[in-house]
Amino acid sequence: MKVTVIGAGSTYTPELINGFLERRSTLPVSELWLMDIDVRRLSIVGGFAQRMVEAKGKPFKVVLTHDQRAAVENSSYVITQLRVGQMPARVADEYLGLRHGLIGQETTGVGGMAKALRTIPVILNIAHDCREAAPGAILANFTNPAGLVTQALQKYAPEVQSVGVCNVAITTKMGIIDGLKELKGSAITPERTQLNTLGLNHLSWHRGFTVDGEDIWPQVFEAYLAELRSEPEPEWDPRTIEVLGMMPNYYLQYFYHTDHKLESQRKWPPSRGEEVIEIEKNLLKQYADRTLAEPPAELMLRGGAYYSTVATQLLNAHFNDLGETHVVNTTHAGVVPGWPVDWVLEMPCRVDRGGIHPLPAEPLPTVCYGLVSAVKTYELLTVEAAVHGDRKAAYEALLAHPLGPKADRIQAVLDDMLETNRAYLPQFWKD
Repeated sequence: MKVTVIGAGSTYTPELINGFLERRSTLPVSELWLMDIDVRRLSIVGGFAQRMVEAKGKPFKVVLTHDQRAAVENSSYVITQLRVGQMPARVADEYLGLRHGLIGQETTGVGGMAKALRTIPVILNIAHDCREAAPGAILANFTNPAGLVTQALQKYAPEVQSVGVCNVAITTKMGIIDGLKELKGSAITPERTQLNTLGLNHLSWHRGFTVDGEDIWPQVFEAYLAELRSEPEPEWDPRTIEVLGMMPNYYLQYFYHTDHKLESQRKWPPSRGEEVIEIEKNLLKQYADRTLAEPPAELMLRGGAYYSTVATQLLNAHFNDLGETHVVNTTHAGVVPGWPVDWVLEMPCRVDRGGIHPLPAEPLPTVCYGLVSAVKTYELLTVEAAVHGDRKAAYEALLAHPLGPKADRIQAVLDDMLETNRAYLPQFWKD
């Protein structure tokens, strides 16, 4: 089995390597190809990956390459975790928002839109190589904004099996499990539980939880609400959470508590992107140490908890035809009554050798659907803008986004976004 990682110069890669090493008894990888266009980073991160695998008895071969087509060819699984423009582009996205008094974040608001415009053509190019050189491969996209990118993949590369993956759902599940250990006084393994989630990537609500098939959501939710009420400065308004009856995805703070997030931005520098640049400098220095064969503890500062778990358990469920339920991003194809069938949603899906199968789900309440519909409209318009270099669609995307600029500021923001990212947006600068 050949597995390919595109964007393997990422500092996340060693965690992913550990995931494959831990599952080597059930996921028989023979070749792991690490591809990146950044020669220096691939040499450092890839070299560290090779030492990690060698220290575990070299159960599979690690191949480093800058050739995307060669990396993809004959792969069973292709994982995308790239960042067009690298971390400086993330910082530029953050400060784009700050300049215009808007949310500047890598997946949400104008920052997320800029990232999507840079990313979608690159991911579609990878899908093109998959179609020609690795027919039948699963393309697992971790690249943010994951849901929006997957929307583009499933519209413009439908012949490639693709799925969008995020660690928010599993992080939430593990947090609930930790809380239940205190309440029940006994260990609960993740395999015995299921989280009921619905929405868009970074715009979802958690609304159910089972252990061994038993619904214990009322107990979970009451404990969560009681904890919020006990905190002097809770991250959510307890009354809002009580009315919703659901746990919001962390990223909904950008919509529900926008003023608070804008106030935090005004304290920059450093932005989160600037913090990560410093974290990565230290990580890369450690990765370059030829005596190091285990990921350093500082990797947790980078974020992305359970990333390797999400990635490898998804591939394992598919390869071994397990029929497990995982929360992923894919077109729901009508299993959510009344919602447009072509929407890519983040939701529980059964994963087996046949692919990714969305499970029937009750629609979200109207108060949530309104926000989902507005953001999905923005996503659909952003896909068209990215694929075709369509400035009108880009303008409309900003007009539709709840966190976008006021109408009389849209053109100024769009001009700034396109000019700031000019080197990465040739589709908008054809003339």
